[in-house]
Amino acid sequence: MTSSLTVSDAELPRHEDLVEERLVLWYFVAALTFMVISMTAGVLMGLQLIRHNPLPAIELFSPGRWRMVHTNAIAYGFIANAFLGIMHWIIPRLTLRPVLSRPLSYVIFGAWQFVVLATAVGILLGEAQGVEWGETPVWIDPLALVGLLLVAINFGAPIIQVRGPMYVTLWYYLAALVWTFLTYAMGNFVPEYFVCGSSAGAVGGLFIHDLVGLFVTPLGWGMMYYFVPILLKRPMWSHGLSLVGFWGLAFFYPLQGIHHFLYTPIPMFLQYGAVLSTIALELVVLTVIINFVGTLRGTGGEVLRNLPLRYFYTGIAFYFLTCLQCALQTTLTFQALIHFTDWVVGHAHMVMFGVFSMWQLGAMTYLVPRILKTDWYNPEWCEWHFWGSAGGLMLMSGDLILCGLFQGWSWAALQPWESSVQVSIPFWSVRIVAGLVMFAVQLLFIYNFFKTWQKSRAVAASV
Repeated sequence: MTSSLTVSDAELPRHEDLVEERLVLWYFVAALTFMVISMTAGVLMGLQLIRHNPLPAIELFSPGRWRMVHTNAIAYGFIANAFLGIMHWIIPRLTLRPVLSRPLSYVIFGAWQFVVLATAVGILLGEAQGVEWGETPVWIDPLALVGLLLVAINFGAPIIQVRGPMYVTLWYYLAALVWTFLTYAMGNFVPEYFVCGSSAGAVGGLFIHDLVGLFVTPLGWGMMYYFVPILLKRPMWSHGLSLVGFWGLAFFYPLQGIHHFLYTPIPMFLQYGAVLSTIALELVVLTVIINFVGTLRGTGGEVLRNLPLRYFYTGIAFYFLTCLQCALQTTLTFQALIHFTDWVVGHAHMVMFGVFSMWQLGAMTYLVPRILKTDWYNPEWCEWHFWGSAGGLMLMSGDLILCGLFQGWSWAALQPWESSVQVSIPFWSVRIVAGLVMFAVQLLFIYNFFKTWQKSRAVAASV
């Protein structure tokens, strides 16, 4: 007998009334566009390192500026756009309510593209702020903060209307909407206008890491808690571990950003606190990974057969490796060896591409055919895209991590700076090859996306 509390299928709102599918696709297109821009900048930087700068003596295209375009375009252009598109799919389906305002959603979409493009232009014109990951020109920051507030209102409205227990994805999303607004304000206004010296360094360290832990991480884990049970057709292994992961993230992550500035004038008790909270968080993350591995128990073959699921669990594997690495590299002993080396660059690529970008590309691989109502134009290209992305990233990150060790040993031996550059050239050559492979398969994915869209229009016209 059906319970009186059970909602019948006839009473459920239609998917079309909940999800603005066209906007989801627009966000994916914008994300992939900025990925191309970011990777172009990365290739230019890679060529500069092996002494083949293709744009010499052009100030606007100098390597330092392109490096900042590379990082900002991937963080705010690709990752943020992809998450916004995915949230437009997930939140209405979990809350059974549309976003607060669809017109506002389109306004936010246009405004965010303006913010990201204006940031890139401002950086190329030499107007970047001296804050790592906060290089956005000062005149962009108020616009970006207003945009983040509108995003929080638009997505927060359906979440706070949920009655009864909320699924863990909504916990992560609601927290991320608040945390992201506060983190951006802290990192882009406090060091610029209110504090200076080592105090500004401490705030900058918090901002660098909170941008990953309080913006990207909750949106990434929230997405995973939605898609993995759907693809496996089973609930998460442990709801209790889901809550441990959430509250552990909330408690430990805001404390650890200063581990980016060990051996600096920042008070040592803050540095020790950052190291301890970093190691503690890795244990928390381990509970999340155990939860997802436990959910996979008995269905391991699905990872091989289901491509989006393979993206998700490959990202989890990279996350595990990243956390092991992070717990090691934040110790004062090991930090003395790898500080300022390419080990850190390899670590950053493993996190931002190997984890979060892989998850988002997996979500796109899953959602695009459902939105366009047709299969991928060439499924084999999707396989190439996966293996080129995962293999290229593994080669690049492993190469840079090893390069960092050689650089650190060179500096520890008090060899001339030129010696560390010479020993790095072979590693940087491998890096550019790996980067070109990753770039090529992203272009293949974009072309496959375009051909699938053309195919969907042809199918619709023939009906």
